[in-house]
Amino acid sequence: MNECFNTCLFFTANRLSRIITKIGEEEFQKIGLSPTYAYLMMTVKDQPGITQKDLSEILHIAPSTSTRLIDKLVVKNLIERKTEGKLSMLYLTDKGLGVMDEINHCWKSLYARYSAILGEQEARALTEMIHHASETLDKQS
Repeated sequence: MNECFNTCLFFTANRLSRIITKIGEEEFQKIGLSPTYAYLMMTVKDQPGITQKDLSEILHIAPSTSTRLIDKLVVKNLIERKTEGKLSMLYLTDKGLGVMDEINHCWKSLYARYSAILGEQEARALTEMIHHASETLDKQS
């Protein structure tokens, strides 16, 4: 590989993203959801009645992306929208609540898989470092 790629944060972060996305999608394939859908459902479970705007901010995604994700989960009867005035609030359906144990199992499997490869201590340290870098770069952009 070209040496400059090894020292380029942009290239390295995108490469890591592709690799961890592939592993995550393999783990969540078992339940027919992607990790992104699972994050969305976990957020709605933790904050019943959350608005799409707040959900988009928490997940760091564009409102149009959250609309697309929510629409698919509504079709699968995992999330429902309830309108109160001009606000559209999001809630898990009974079916959505029923999937949460499987989602949690997939997260544990994903964590176990990459921790087995990287080592648990290195996986935690890397996660903390990437989170810190993301927060710092986000504040400056």
